[in-house]
Amino acid sequence: MTDHPITPPPELVTDWCGQLARENDYGPTCVYDIATQAARWGADQELEACCEWLKLEGHEHEHEALVAARRPKPPSLKEQALALIDACTDPDNDHLDDNALDTIRRALEQLDD
Repeated sequence: MTDHPITPPPELVTDWCGQLARENDYGPTCVYDIATQAARWGADQELEACCEWLKLEGHEHEHEALVAARRPKPPSLKEQALALIDACTDPDNDHLDDNALDTIRRALEQLDD
């Protein structure tokens, strides 16, 4: 299995294990955390290879669109709060739960007085 081009180097896996050991107790979640980390690393390697290929093929700016599509930035707190308020205009969803109120409160707290 180590001959696959997206296999993480052994020292990287060792680093992940050490990092997770410091953050958590070893156990079932450790295997899950390492698998998640490995999947993310592999996906990032593949995306980077695709971007390099696009550049080599003369598509200098298309790689930026690919990265934006495949690694979108999470919405800001402001965007999350506005989306929750917009959702309240839906007649079938005319209330905010505690999580929604907390998100809106945190967004408002970031505003300058």
